[in-house]
Amino acid sequence: MTNSTDASYGEDAPHGEDGPYGKHDLLPLNEANLSRIADRGVAVPGYDRHTVTPGIVHFGVGGFHRAHMAMVMDDLLSTGVAGDWGIVGAGVLPHDVGMRDALAGQDHLYSLTLKHPDGTRERRVVGSIIDYRYGPDDPQGLINLLGDPRIRIVSLTVTEGGYNVNPVTGDFISDDAAIVADVAALAAGSLPSTVFGYVVAALRRRRAASTAPFTVQSCDNISENGTVAKRMFGAFARLVDPELAGWIEENVSFPNAMVDRITPATADEDRVELHRETGLEDAWPVVAEPFFQWVLEDSFASGRPPYEQAGVQVVDDVRPYEHMKLRLLNSGHQGLAYFGLLAGYTFAHEAMGNPDIASYLRRYMDEEGTPSLEPLPGIDLDGYKDSLIERFSNPEIRDTLARLGAESSDRIPKWLVPVIVDNLRSGAPVEVAAAICASWARYAEGTDEQGGAFTIVDRSADQLRAIAGSQAQDPLAFVRQDRFFGTLADDADFTDPYLAALASLHERGAAETARRLAAHEEL
Repeated sequence: MTNSTDASYGEDAPHGEDGPYGKHDLLPLNEANLSRIADRGVAVPGYDRHTVTPGIVHFGVGGFHRAHMAMVMDDLLSTGVAGDWGIVGAGVLPHDVGMRDALAGQDHLYSLTLKHPDGTRERRVVGSIIDYRYGPDDPQGLINLLGDPRIRIVSLTVTEGGYNVNPVTGDFISDDAAIVADVAALAAGSLPSTVFGYVVAALRRRRAASTAPFTVQSCDNISENGTVAKRMFGAFARLVDPELAGWIEENVSFPNAMVDRITPATADEDRVELHRETGLEDAWPVVAEPFFQWVLEDSFASGRPPYEQAGVQVVDDVRPYEHMKLRLLNSGHQGLAYFGLLAGYTFAHEAMGNPDIASYLRRYMDEEGTPSLEPLPGIDLDGYKDSLIERFSNPEIRDTLARLGAESSDRIPKWLVPVIVDNLRSGAPVEVAAAICASWARYAEGTDEQGGAFTIVDRSADQLRAIAGSQAQDPLAFVRQDRFFGTLADDADFTDPYLAALASLHERGAAETARRLAAHEEL
């Protein structure tokens, strides 16, 4: 269960002849070559990796984990602390074989390149992952590792789908075939195959041995990720052994976290550039934006690394910070996606090159997103919003608007609708948020302003397209879907600006509508 769709290079790896490093000067990434790699301007671990012992097992080693948590641990190790918190990667799905092999072939090292907006690159080799276990290779061995008292954190980036949550009810999907098989396996004393099975089997083993439980630390980009993990792992455990589930409920910590760093899938161009500019041969490099944020609830069952020494905000309550991200960054992405796609743009940075789109988004952040937030200790909110505009505009990341606009029926109800509801209650404005909802409704019709068809990626795509197609007869048809909008269709303070924006999008187009919103002109 990883969150990466990258693929490692095979025989067609580029050879770098067009850059300063010819094919005879290429350096394979491994321990023996670290000093030579450093000579080529790439930062390398300054600590002895052979002295690092495991403290964390991480399920789902993809690009995001390696640009985020593994980087943090590398920072800590580089300062001489956290030597007993090395990471052992773990995977259980067939596609995890690629990561197993890529890392094993280079002593579990990998390169991380941060792409700055001005085109500069910041490169380093990360050494905090010291081993990798692919569950099907040795299931008992992975359980033994998870049962080792040295392992005090089991962390996760398994994507939202990896938590096995029913999208309608929010309940654990207990009839999934893999879950049914794992419940039966654990009941019979056999070996599991899913993340749920491995984690619960290991906790059962630790309980029987009177070994302190590990913390289950979600690093996935979902709201209240620790709470979700606790509910889902608890539900699985109840299917296996209700008494064990009660012990997990009482003793295992599931801290919430807010994570943020744009980490695109590694592209062929990234590999070519790495070869050309450094001569480094890395089977699976990682690229990311420079921005990094991790806000983490200080709730751990058996200790934790000194995360705060590496720029992590360790707090008592993550919720206000999570609201900041969801209501400014994530909702801002929704505002960018549909206006940009309707106006004919492909990439986020292209749309942000239109000053009206950038200004209308900043108006949303300042006038509507910000009033809906709680106090945020330690946050320069204006600086944060400045950073969002800069990040959205970064041409080096090449984030697609289609990606930002995918799965809207899951995102807008969770990210943007709460802003509207809170602002209507407090008397704050909702004009721009209503226009973003209208842009989703216009996008859901399935064609751009030139008549070209959109490929709408959404589990409710057919339903959305059908309802959006009836807007000529009933302009409020889209927001009458109460599963997405609740009772907003009955509130004129929302529907008046929504209808004005929808009409403007149809009659004037997205670019002119964005201009009017940016200028505070009437739609």
